[in-house]
Amino acid sequence: MTTIDDILESLEFLDSWEERYRFIIDLGKQLPQMDDAYKTPATKVEGCMSQVWMVGRVTGTPPVVELVADSDAIVVRGLIAVLMILYSGKAPAEILATDIDDVFERLGFAGHISVNRRNGFFAMVERIKGIARQAA
Repeated sequence: MTTIDDILESLEFLDSWEERYRFIIDLGKQLPQMDDAYKTPATKVEGCMSQVWMVGRVTGTPPVVELVADSDAIVVRGLIAVLMILYSGKAPAEILATDIDDVFERLGFAGHISVNRRNGFFAMVERIKGIARQAA
């Protein structure tokens, strides 16, 4: 299973942000397709320029949050993949305790993604945290 540390390590080996974007896009291409039945106004993430849908459910004992998400934009699908690796399958308390600002900075996104994508990224994080708060 890929971890956020694996992603950080992979990004360190890439020289340019063009290569890093390709890597992020490739992560997004590996996401399973979301069933169109889940792409509803209720699952749409507000605050994203692209279309983004996200569904979360709590499973298991101890409980963990499982996420399914999709976007109509290839770079955003890559950002979703990063968030899925970071959060999906984690306990609600672990999700809520994650310092996303630190992760965002360590990934190098702060200086290399547009303000609109940044806002969308954090809107997705807020949706995930909302799911985790409901489960906690």
